[in-house]
Amino acid sequence: MQKIIKILILIAVAIVGGIGGYLLFNNNNFLSPEEASEKAISFINENLVQEGTIVSFVSVLDESGLYKIKIKIGDDEIDLYITKDGKFLFPQEGIDMDQDLSEVEGEEKETQESGPKTCEDIEKSDNPLLETFVVSKCPFGLQMQRILNEIVKNIPSLASDIKVEYIGSIQEDKITSMHGDEEAIENLRQICLRDEQPDKYWEYIDCHIKKGNVESCLTTISADINKLDGCMSDNLRGLEYAKKDFDSQDQYKVTGSPTLFLDSNKISEFDFGGRTAEAVKTLLCCGFSVQPDFCSQELTTESAASSFSETYSKSSDSSEGSCE
Repeated sequence: MQKIIKILILIAVAIVGGIGGYLLFNNNNFLSPEEASEKAISFINENLVQEGTIVSFVSVLDESGLYKIKIKIGDDEIDLYITKDGKFLFPQEGIDMDQDLSEVEGEEKETQESGPKTCEDIEKSDNPLLETFVVSKCPFGLQMQRILNEIVKNIPSLASDIKVEYIGSIQEDKITSMHGDEEAIENLRQICLRDEQPDKYWEYIDCHIKKGNVESCLTTISADINKLDGCMSDNLRGLEYAKKDFDSQDQYKVTGSPTLFLDSNKISEFDFGGRTAEAVKTLLCCGFSVQPDFCSQELTTESAASSFSETYSKSSDSSEGSCE
């Protein structure tokens, strides 16, 4: 691990002086975040790690003209930066010169003190609420919706303890989202179903996560199309529902899809086993003052497929990652 970091630091020293000019003048042939991540991980696996060492993808973020990639090597997670054409890779945690460094130290201290959570660490209540923030076109948001759908299908009683909320904003009476207008419209559609046709919401999600075929799914679940169209267009009803989600998003400082909160406390599914139905069910059930009998029901421990998928799991999919 230390050898890998040292090699990458040497690469960084060699190239960082030229990065400024590169960012100004090289704006062609950019890779997508996914392509850049795949190239970086392939390079590391082929050149920098010993045989048997596992390097896996965690997340990627478009940050200040570069892609910031989080990878996992063994039990350690490290951040790397890669230029958008995939030419230069280097470990260089940027310093935000506009940020008060005392705030950074406070955030790091809080993170260190919080650490991984166990069931005993979670505050209890009679009716815990798991809030999950996603966007509808994010592969990992779809992954979490697939997990929650699996929970609801197998333990319907938990549906009342789960709320899916959406990340975005409203600008000039128009909903926006991180992946563009198509995603924003789908977010609004799901919000309207959730708030005005709640008995159809999970049926729609169960269909939508397979192929993303909107019209077919709405027909399959016998949705009230007039009511849905009215929510999405007339009198801005849907925007009022969406604004509540975005207010919660701002209150919690949510930046990534998916992000989970249990009774307003941020929680990680990876503390309980990862992106699986059993892990998320377990963390939710840990919030009950007295766990109901249905919490003893075991669900699948397979990692859910990311992106659209006809099946619950895919062996080739990463079990980690987020859209930010």
